Amino acid sequence: MSAPDAALSAPAVGRQESLDADRTYRKIALRLLPFIFICYVVSYLDRANVGFAKLQFTQDLGLSEAAFGLGAGLFYIGYILFEVPSNFYLEKAGVRATLVRIMVAWGLISALMSIITSANQYYGARILLGAAEAGFFPGVVLYLSYWFPAARRARITSMFILAVIVAGMFGGLVSGWIMQQTAGWFGLKGWQVLFILEGIPAILLGIAAIFVLDDKPTDASWLSASEKEMVRRELEADRKGKPALSLSRQGFMDAFRDPRVYVAGLIYALLGSGSTIVQIWYPTLIKAAGVADLTHVTLLTMIPYAVTGIAIVLVGRNSDRRQERRWHMAIPAAIGGVAFLLMGLPNLGVPVTIALLCVAAAGNYSAVTVFWTIPPQHLNGPSAAAGIAIISSIGSGLGGFGGAAAVGWLKTATGTMFIGLSAVCVAVMCAALLTLVTFRDRAAATSGKA
Repeated sequence: MSAPDAALSAPAVGRQESLDADRTYRKIALRLLPFIFICYVVSYLDRANVGFAKLQFTQDLGLSEAAFGLGAGLFYIGYILFEVPSNFYLEKAGVRATLVRIMVAWGLISALMSIITSANQYYGARILLGAAEAGFFPGVVLYLSYWFPAARRARITSMFILAVIVAGMFGGLVSGWIMQQTAGWFGLKGWQVLFILEGIPAILLGIAAIFVLDDKPTDASWLSASEKEMVRRELEADRKGKPALSLSRQGFMDAFRDPRVYVAGLIYALLGSGSTIVQIWYPTLIKAAGVADLTHVTLLTMIPYAVTGIAIVLVGRNSDRRQERRWHMAIPAAIGGVAFLLMGLPNLGVPVTIALLCVAAAGNYSAVTVFWTIPPQHLNGPSAAAGIAIISSIGSGLGGFGGAAAVGWLKTATGTMFIGLSAVCVAVMCAALLTLVTFRDRAAATSGKA
């Protein structure tokens, strides 16, 4: 072939390789994401349905707002204690064995919350639920890194986190319907039936994971040899100059000594205070705005989640296209923070409250989506896997527990959500600032770019 002919054919070869890569990663996504998506929907429901059950069971158990918030936050104590060991187990045993353990355990504990009769039992059940669910989210983040290069991860992560939006949109509707329509079944209250019916799917999905998921691309019989080789090459190029991404004792020691892990954990914790408001307190805020009927409350919670779903997909795709992470995380976080602050003002009325809920949720979850593309870019090799687990543990503990408990305590002490929501505003603003100051964008691998 002459030099001119070679020059003309090179771009064609490059385009074909890019098309082949797109086709392969689409095939992987269609195989893995639907099942993982459904698992995360169920995870979110079992974690957050306490916010709807609260509208009934606080009276039955005699719980104050502070006691409810404390119990909601104690979920994250169990989560912290078992998250790093769970990720270590995932690396050793594989994702299928890990998901079976996690999902069957949390499904059983969620169902058993139907028999609690006191505040102490409520606290204990929430700690156990957190311990059971620990490792699911960071485990999936780690799992996706085995299949997709960094340049594609923001959009993949956004699709995964979109499960939260689907759960929020329809979970509230389902939870409200169960609580109203099943009250009296077998002599149980509506909130008791809620915990039972929403715990069963986790058990079934955990068992199904054995048959649906493969641990790594090399185990996937549904990929051709050439597709496996292409994925291997791209992932290898993605971590060029880094040791293999894995969990090890040395990796944990390196992660514990890396100050960026603690900064990232703090950022995630600050963002987590906003996520807690979305997960736990939205039904209460809508009811306080003047919506008394439970069905209307659950219907209105769908609106912020629908807006958020659109936002996180758009932000994730734009972040991948521009290969920029910091500002795509910081700007939505700051916008969400302002909305949290304004949400605490009195007498806003239902339309304004819903509008602010939309902005706050969209900003917060868009920031979380892009945030999880940052640690794998800045943590090297064995410390990356350990670092992801540590970051998630710190963030879940400080943000989840602190956010839920503090807002509940402040509401009981002051009779208003304003001070608690003001604190959340400051927290997410600090998360945006810390991200901009601490991390610098690194060019993602050119292979597989958008």
